[in-house]
Amino acid sequence: MSKHEMLETAEVAGERAARAEAAVRRLTRWRDDFPTPGVRFADLSPVFADSEGFRAVLDCLAACAPDADLVAGVDARGFLLGAGVAATLGTGVIAVRKAGKLPPPVISREYTLEYGSAALEIPADGIDLKGRKVLLLDDVLATGGTLAAAAELFATAGAEVVAAAVVLELGFLKGRERQGDYPLTSIVEL
Repeated sequence: MSKHEMLETAEVAGERAARAEAAVRRLTRWRDDFPTPGVRFADLSPVFADSEGFRAVLDCLAACAPDADLVAGVDARGFLLGAGVAATLGTGVIAVRKAGKLPPPVISREYTLEYGSAALEIPADGIDLKGRKVLLLDDVLATGGTLAAAAELFATAGAEVVAAAVVLELGFLKGRERQGDYPLTSIVEL
């Protein structure tokens, strides 16, 4: 058994997931036509600002990969999730940054969004990622490009994404179909 692994009943796991789901459904703030016309933005800031809701979300995400030895949070709300989950698991955390935010050398991946394109980066040196077991976190899974690009970054660096998790999945955009063979968990799927 790993240092993170806990024995728990299905009932306990179900109660944890139900608390997190209820908080996300109750507290998420929706904005139409943001950041561009036709996009409906899910603002999870109220979930993160609520101590009980945030704790429920962190506990739920941490349970997705208790054997991970590194947690990766995708820019920018994923940073909050990554830090909280890493503290919960007792692991390190790495920020997956938008292009141009890290000093070179970096490993970079371009990807498409539902409203444009972008690139993500991680350091190419200074952190030994070879053989690391990574839990990859983001706030929302929409078309799936961001999460898939982040997973490719870690594969390129020699790490293994052992699981990915998001707070909210917009299932109708089929982003799950773009993901690798790692388990993918969403607290709430719409």
